[in-house]
Amino acid sequence: MIIYKEVDEAYFDMYDRIPMLVHVKSKFILVKSKNGLGGILLEEVPVDCYIKNLGLYEEAKKYKENFDITNWAFFMAFDDKIPIGAATVVSKTSNVQMLDGRDDLSVLWDIRIDDRYKYQGVGTTLFKMAVEWSKSKGLKQMKIESQNDNVPGCRFYHKQGAVLGKIDEYAYYKETELNDEVQLIWYLDL
Repeated sequence: MIIYKEVDEAYFDMYDRIPMLVHVKSKFILVKSKNGLGGILLEEVPVDCYIKNLGLYEEAKKYKENFDITNWAFFMAFDDKIPIGAATVVSKTSNVQMLDGRDDLSVLWDIRIDDRYKYQGVGTTLFKMAVEWSKSKGLKQMKIESQNDNVPGCRFYHKQGAVLGKIDEYAYYKETELNDEVQLIWYLDL
């Protein structure tokens, strides 16, 4: 039986042990009509399969080193006592650029599900917990970052009702390992 609960920093070591892997089989490429003035189409194209480890970029145990996590919430899913999924939602934190200086916005900072539990509703439940927490704080919108090579993530956010609001093909330009990726920003009205 899977148990879901809101947790605090005492759980961060367990949180960080949950893999955050994206199995990349395709990606969205930008097809620009008239150099973008005629519109931008996201076209899904197959790629040679690889695994992208997003856990390399996110460690819950380091959040307090860089941020005031007072207005953050952490949710986890457990199969018996084994951590299998987690999500972090952020609000009202001055040095979080993703919040755009807005007090009515939350950011789904992180969501991860162990591969063995994907497509079983774990991510949906954690996402809904993040949404309910955001609503309980009186927030009006949730923002979510993804990349063009995380097609499963994009499909998941779309299925949850999020709308693609920004496309930035130069967001990771200075990051050598990521500079060919396109940032996709999703918004969910609460």
